Amino acid sequence: MRSVRWNPDGPVVEMIDQRLLPGEFKVISFSTHEQVADAITQMVIRGAPAIGAAAAYGLALAAMNSSANETPHLIDELSAAASTLREARPTASNLNWALERLLRKANSLLSTKPDEIRNLMLQEAQRLADEDVEINKKMGIFGATLLPQSSRVIHHCNTGSLATVDYGTALGVIRTAHESGKTIHVLVDETRPRLQGARLTAWELDQYGIPFEIITDNAAGSFLATGNIDAVLVGADRVAANGDVANKIGTYMLALAAKDNDVPFYSIVPTSTIDLDAASGADIPIEERDPSEVLDLMKAGRPIAPSDSRARNPAFDITPYRLITAIVTEVGILRPPFENSLREAIEKAQSK
Repeated sequence: MRSVRWNPDGPVVEMIDQRLLPGEFKVISFSTHEQVADAITQMVIRGAPAIGAAAAYGLALAAMNSSANETPHLIDELSAAASTLREARPTASNLNWALERLLRKANSLLSTKPDEIRNLMLQEAQRLADEDVEINKKMGIFGATLLPQSSRVIHHCNTGSLATVDYGTALGVIRTAHESGKTIHVLVDETRPRLQGARLTAWELDQYGIPFEIITDNAAGSFLATGNIDAVLVGADRVAANGDVANKIGTYMLALAAKDNDVPFYSIVPTSTIDLDAASGADIPIEERDPSEVLDLMKAGRPIAPSDSRARNPAFDITPYRLITAIVTEVGILRPPFENSLREAIEKAQSK
């Protein structure tokens, strides 16, 4: 099923609770936009494209739950709801992109009755979610051409169906290559501290029947140095205009090791993740999460850190454009200079 979907019987937004995987598969329902915002913050759902779709559905919920009888009042309420959703997680650009898309739709309907706007908000959110699936499949086709017939790849974090509405970005490339008959073996970074690789990517690869092995994050460099790795594949939560990529913490070190060993490093992202207003990675806000995510890690049922320890917990880092071989989007494979190719990709996507 999709990682996030609309259930009209509620109306509610349903999400796979990714905090429980792989031990338990559970779908939870949310009936207000505030609950959706909290679900994004608490990482019930995560992954930039999935967050964008969840936010869009959250805004549709706000429209459905509004008692406004006049269009200007309804649009004011939608703007307030969008602010709440926007604050849920600051780094992923898809969240704001999705909200702005729905707000533009609402503001173009000033002469429309509130009930019709409510229906159109839901239709736009559903359209956005459906488009995400098709975009992911297009990226998979482009990206699969970059992998040899027999490939060993390193993958960081989770970029599959769980991180999108369905199919995946970087993991979608792996999936497409596998389904096309290529022999793919994946080394899965654990991706500390929340272990999205070990918990989620490994679970997805197991569902698809794709061979994999889990490795610690700090083992990736050693495997890259062996000369037996064909590519590193990651997603992104935001791409700056110069090609700098914000992605899950640990991506920067992985890119450095790949560069030093002449292994191609690919970031697979929809054009909705590209933020041309951010000139470089320095302009991308980096979310710092609760230190408990680091300090509460357990081994053999016991905390790994002394009880009075302190910790820092940035959720993302910036990989400079100079370390990136190519960026794969739904409109093609982009290569340096990224200032030109990213802008051209946005223009091409918007013209369709």
